[in-house]
Amino acid sequence: MKPFESFMAPKFEEFLVYREGLGYSMEAYRSYLHSFDRYLKETEAEWSSLDPAFFLDMRANLKMESRSANKILTAVRVLFQFLVRRDYLGENPLRDIPFMKENTIVPFVFFPEQIDQLLEAICKGVRKTKGRFLTDFSLYMAVMLLARCGMRISEPVGLLRHHYRRDEATIYIEKTKFKKDRLIPIPKDVVTEIENYLSVRKSLLRYDQSPYLLLRTNQQPLTNQQVLYLFRKTLKNIGFDQPRKVIGNVNFSRPTPHSLRHSFAVNTLIKIKERGESPQKALPVLAAYMGHSEYKYTSVYLRVVDAQSRKDLVDFSLWQKRKQ
Repeated sequence: MKPFESFMAPKFEEFLVYREGLGYSMEAYRSYLHSFDRYLKETEAEWSSLDPAFFLDMRANLKMESRSANKILTAVRVLFQFLVRRDYLGENPLRDIPFMKENTIVPFVFFPEQIDQLLEAICKGVRKTKGRFLTDFSLYMAVMLLARCGMRISEPVGLLRHHYRRDEATIYIEKTKFKKDRLIPIPKDVVTEIENYLSVRKSLLRYDQSPYLLLRTNQQPLTNQQVLYLFRKTLKNIGFDQPRKVIGNVNFSRPTPHSLRHSFAVNTLIKIKERGESPQKALPVLAAYMGHSEYKYTSVYLRVVDAQSRKDLVDFSLWQKRKQ
């Protein structure tokens, strides 16, 4: 783990230890604080330097998108709140520092047919050789769970065998983001896929001692990076990959594994609307299913009507740009 190098290094570590003790995952905060740490070194800052003007200059000199800069400012602001509570400082110098204006983010959303095509391509790519079959099959299962159950990328790779409950047709997801546990019902076709996978796994492994649900051939669990690599490779193979686009003040995101989670939420709300029911009233249930700490985070999916609207907006914006 890369150490901090500025004069504030001990305070960074104290802050991170404190927050981790409260149950927070601090991996992202550590990254943001490393950016602040580098800026402190570059400017040769000292305690006496840390006034509001210093942070206004820092905000102006962060050569990155507004969203990324605001994440750093948020992390540093929380750090200084901690330092004030510990009586290291009298007041928080970032208290009145405004955030930078951010672009609107439009997430990539897959059509249901595109999800089927993606999963079919991954399934066809499973290699039948002894050394690769189980690993490839497990990776297919991981992407399938992302798509069919709206999971985060870390969730299927962290599942244990007892988290899957066949008789109840449920999966128990333990302490992921927001440190929340949740028990989710899964579709019948997902149950069928898992049962098929477990049957194949049993036939391939003579001594199956791993507690994990999805395994590589060496009986080690999958990694996030393996799932990401397979996802990107398959997108390119089937022609779905596309770069992120910035048009005016709108960021159109590129497809990522997390796009499958977005797509699950948006397509679920579309189905509810097509049945003549209220998507708004379904938000608390969908929020609980997806593991959001508050259903207001789920409500952002109401802004994305469907994938076609997103595509039309991109195409129209590019057409306008060409006209100019």
